[in-house]
Amino acid sequence: MVVQDVAAPGAALDEIAVGAFEAALEGSLIRPEDGVYDAARRVWNGMIDRRPALIACCATVADVQAAVTFAREHDLVVAVRGGGHNVAGFGTCNGGLVIDLSPMKGIVVDPGARTARAEPGCLLGDLDRATQVYGLAVPAGQISHTGIAGLTLGGGMGWLMRKHGLTVDNLLAVELVTADGALVRASATENAELFWAVRGGGGNFGVAVAFEYRLHPIGQRVLGGMVVYPLEQAREVLRHCRTAMEEAPDELGLVAMVLTAPPMAPFPEALWGRAVFALALCYAGDLAEGERVVGRLREVGAPAVDLVGPMPYVALQAMSDAAVPHGRHYWEKAGYLAALPDAAIDAFLTRAVDPTSPFSMVQLQTMGGAVGRVGEGATAFAHRDAAWTFTAVAAWPGEDPEPERHVRWAGGFARALAPWSTGGVYVNALGEEGADRVRSAYRPATYARLAAIKGTYDPGNVFRLNQNIVPAV
Repeated sequence: MVVQDVAAPGAALDEIAVGAFEAALEGSLIRPEDGVYDAARRVWNGMIDRRPALIACCATVADVQAAVTFAREHDLVVAVRGGGHNVAGFGTCNGGLVIDLSPMKGIVVDPGARTARAEPGCLLGDLDRATQVYGLAVPAGQISHTGIAGLTLGGGMGWLMRKHGLTVDNLLAVELVTADGALVRASATENAELFWAVRGGGGNFGVAVAFEYRLHPIGQRVLGGMVVYPLEQAREVLRHCRTAMEEAPDELGLVAMVLTAPPMAPFPEALWGRAVFALALCYAGDLAEGERVVGRLREVGAPAVDLVGPMPYVALQAMSDAAVPHGRHYWEKAGYLAALPDAAIDAFLTRAVDPTSPFSMVQLQTMGGAVGRVGEGATAFAHRDAAWTFTAVAAWPGEDPEPERHVRWAGGFARALAPWSTGGVYVNALGEEGADRVRSAYRPATYARLAAIKGTYDPGNVFRLNQNIVPAV
């Protein structure tokens, strides 16, 4: 399958201008003829195959400013890469300039103030390791090789969100290089309208070069892991979980999924290659109380594998890393559910059991708790009233001769759940699905406000390789 190019090649570049740009960088500039070019242009999603004209590996804020200015002056399309984990591949482009932030990995933790400052090249695992030294954590994500920048700017769902809110609810400040090359700080007291926008509006307003987060004490161990059931028990267990989660404390986060059991331990050999139902969970609180709460989930069904127990938080955050490795081809379809009636459970399970690849999976994740207690208009992140999110992750090796079948499978799953969907979608779960689908990530009034702010900070839509918000004129 060929992914449609999202950026046309720019005009031929003057080598003298390129040389001057390179000389001004503290980092490095990679050209197509360089030996590291092919590795540098790759992103997490292996189905994305684009060839930028230049890759600026930025080491400092000044490098980012120089890159933005060079791209604007030479009318180059700009792609901004942090962790490169975006499913649509917006961290690279054809013929333009990639602003690669991966060298910028500084983290400073203030355990007394319970805050952390992190640069945009950090991965979630980097941030977790630095904060967990003090038993603290930023509520963020569930895959440790995700970049913090895109995760944060889109909202930031994760294991701790029911207890401590989304990542954007714990963002204290952000520094951005805007389209005119200026460095701007946004917080509750500085450029407050911009601060509102970057908490859910994605990378539309500039290149984020620093994040300041509020930290929460969770200790270094949580109760977490996975419970795996034969597929025949899925309906009964999921219905029970739905009821149990209605009464569960905010400390408990849950993801229900259907996946193909890989041929390896700890899965019993009898389940290898078969679809199974699994619960992945985290209880971020007193471990003894967590055992009691999680015990409520175990009251129904006979697990084939039960791996739930006290574990390091950093291990929990990396628990699913191997299931979504770099280089595999991915396509996602996602949405929100206001509730999970029996009919929706039946549709979920009916569509889930016939994947086109053993690497594909479907998921339901609980929302609620602290996420829903933040006012709808407090941040640009919308749809806080949803009870569940659903996601179909189609994944397959690159050599597949018919990749479109995986895309159709994911789309069919989303259509099957459409009768119970709110119509909204988490912006970080969007692929290339068009402008109308981007609008569905926000309430109409929210989108209009974002478009107005975009018109102030990026009227020329320089930062358009993203889930783009078109600037209001």
